[in-house]
Amino acid sequence: MNNAKRLRKWTVLACVMVLMLIVSACGGGNNNNTANKTSTNTESTNTTTEPAADNTNNAATDEAATTDTPAANVEITVWDQPTPEDTQKELKEEIYAEFETQNPGIKVKHELMPQGTNDREVFVTAMAGGNGPDAYHAAHFPIIADWVGQGLALDLTPYWDGYADKDKFIASSMQAGTIDGKVYGVPHDMYVTGLFWNKKMFEAAGLDRDTPPANWDQLVEFGKKLTNVDKKQYGITLLGMEWADWWFEYYVWQAGGDLTHLQPDGTVQLAFTEDPSVKALQFYKDLKWTHKIVQNNVLQSYQDNMNDIFQGRAAMSNAASGGFGDYVAQGMDLNDVGFAPYPVGPGGKGPGQIGGAYWIINPKTSKEKQDAAWKYITYMNSKEVMEKFLQFQQDNGMFPNLLSVRNDVDPSQFAKDISPELVAAVNKAASDTHLEYFLKERLTPYVVKAVQKALTDEKSDPKQLLQEAQDAAQKEVVDAYNASVKK
Repeated sequence: MNNAKRLRKWTVLACVMVLMLIVSACGGGNNNNTANKTSTNTESTNTTTEPAADNTNNAATDEAATTDTPAANVEITVWDQPTPEDTQKELKEEIYAEFETQNPGIKVKHELMPQGTNDREVFVTAMAGGNGPDAYHAAHFPIIADWVGQGLALDLTPYWDGYADKDKFIASSMQAGTIDGKVYGVPHDMYVTGLFWNKKMFEAAGLDRDTPPANWDQLVEFGKKLTNVDKKQYGITLLGMEWADWWFEYYVWQAGGDLTHLQPDGTVQLAFTEDPSVKALQFYKDLKWTHKIVQNNVLQSYQDNMNDIFQGRAAMSNAASGGFGDYVAQGMDLNDVGFAPYPVGPGGKGPGQIGGAYWIINPKTSKEKQDAAWKYITYMNSKEVMEKFLQFQQDNGMFPNLLSVRNDVDPSQFAKDISPELVAAVNKAASDTHLEYFLKERLTPYVVKAVQKALTDEKSDPKQLLQEAQDAAQKEVVDAYNASVKK
């Protein structure tokens, strides 16, 4: 295989990995497309598990945790065995071997995750049966708080307080994993979302190629100029399929609200019918029916949205810091790709969504294994190991995620021809972020139903749709959840 073909192969494989990271890290409910997004219907898997009143492990919290080398011959299980087709298999095995050489008292049993519908359901089921791993690296941002409530993640605060590198992690990476002032997760990876725009399409429409819309009014104004029915070209993509709440919640934030409120006592208050949510759904609906600047098939797949971007049919869309390799793999010039924080809405804000995953430790395993797991996690999250992965990606034509959880690791140094403007835009988006709405995993079907109806029925009333969704979600999910919290 010649070098050019090999480069294209690695790049495409890398993009697939990044895409799966992005979509798996976003929340979700009933999802039939498990090839692209691994989301759990936790309404069916988690509602029978009551949040624990105190999920801390005796050994880890009753005495100060230590980062000294654990006793000899400690074996821990980690679900991170690379598959045969993993493009980084050789590198991972080399890094695993280096860890055991440096830590002769620890034996790591690397296992493949057991097979199942999706990773989250498999993990929860294994933990409930006492068969979970000692350390796990896919505790996704939207659900770690729920898992903490169920007693599935150890309080790592005693370890974290003595961790020499704790100040090396960017503040937004710690947001979801820090609950009630306690640290439960060490960031494994993350991304931030923002607005993508095609600079060439802006130029062709008479717009400044370097200036994205600043607010909702400009989003509509620009979208109309960019929409050309004859060319099958439109202004901005919407997401109306079974992950519809993933992008819709951004508009709620821009309107100044959120879809749920987590109360001080741990209970949840729904906010579907609050003014920002109603304004957001009305605007979402207007983009389709009044302004007519979105795709004809509002229920098309996420991949079809991406194809519209790659093929120059969509001028604007949501984008993520880990997805620029997709554009490169599809032949786009990154000099023609714009990225910026979202346009602000009535709330005066346009925060980007942060997503990703944390390392967590099993609270039911022994203190010796917890100490060993901490050693392993901090090794895998070290500057040296992260830069080995980045160097490997560069050597094999794999485009990196431009946002690092560590402030002393710069992914842009491992990618060629990256403009300083693109890197600066990613970092700017990461400075104003928002976590996905609490209990999203269980509430997704209700929000999605309202969004889909608004996008497919011109005569629908957004406020009524959200009221119906809230009434059903309150009765079928929230009442039981809140009751279990209060026990």
